[in-house]
Amino acid sequence: MKSDRIKFPAGFWAGIQQVGIAPQDVAHKARLPLTILTEPAVVTTAQYFRIWQAYSDLVGDTASGIIKLATTFETAQYPPAVQATYHARDYRDALNRMARYKQLCPPESLRIAEEGERCTIELEWMGSEQPGPPVLVGATLAFLLELGRRGTGQPLPALAVEFSHSMGDAATLEAYFGCPIQIGATNNRLTLHRSDLDCPFLSYNKELLEILTPVLDRSLDEQRSRSIAEMVKWILKRSLSSSRLDIRAVASALRMSDRTLQRRLTDEGTTFKQLLTQARHEQAREYLADPTLDIKEVAFLIGYEDQNSFYRAFRLWEGDTPSNWRSEYLGANQPS
Repeated sequence: MKSDRIKFPAGFWAGIQQVGIAPQDVAHKARLPLTILTEPAVVTTAQYFRIWQAYSDLVGDTASGIIKLATTFETAQYPPAVQATYHARDYRDALNRMARYKQLCPPESLRIAEEGERCTIELEWMGSEQPGPPVLVGATLAFLLELGRRGTGQPLPALAVEFSHSMGDAATLEAYFGCPIQIGATNNRLTLHRSDLDCPFLSYNKELLEILTPVLDRSLDEQRSRSIAEMVKWILKRSLSSSRLDIRAVASALRMSDRTLQRRLTDEGTTFKQLLTQARHEQAREYLADPTLDIKEVAFLIGYEDQNSFYRAFRLWEGDTPSNWRSEYLGANQPS
């Protein structure tokens, strides 16, 4: 399971600068403080999506924004998890590492399947009911092909590419991927020639992998061993607007009985009710920080059927009304 706290890669800002987009313009448009450009940043999924949408809005055509970022980004700017894929033994090893280490980074998740002469890579979203902005979807799939091209030193074409939403100029994308592009598909999917996965990587670095792999695997294990309370809150946050907020449904998602879950939470010094309150409080703050959501919508998103119940709960949490809290928050977080 993924946390809603995403370590934002510092190399992204250098990458968009190379494309000709000013990082401060992206931060401003995404309604984030400029400190995100200079300090190690941890963002929520919503903020992460806003950054990508801001880049898309500034770059103009989505397709050219996708290709520019995939091809211009220098390998040296990749975070360690991506470095491990670039220095893999072959394209198959690189893709499998990418799918594994994606769990450490943003909310994207990759599902790889090899069958016959095809290898399909499907993009899914973990911990978010909303799909990512089209430019993020396109850049993710373009980067997977770019990884193979850079690693093998060959202009590998894709077999097929499917997108659920419009991606701007389709001809630009078809020229890059080397195959037809399907828009309006059920899933976002890149299909490769399976034989290309056997191509060795010229950038293979056994010594570097021996250093990076244990560190990344350890980080992955640590992330997976988060407390039961954290995992319960993670599930609750993604179910607040639905009716399935009882302990039995959450226990089922964790593959344990509700009695076992209650015992585990007691051992960690908390209760299901306390975690539900915390989940609602934290999500309320996040949603209120987004001025595009009206307060009635925020109330519904965190599981309140009527606005008055939400107002009473929020006053208990913050000692203020949701509208006053939003005004103060937005005023204090205006980009300079």
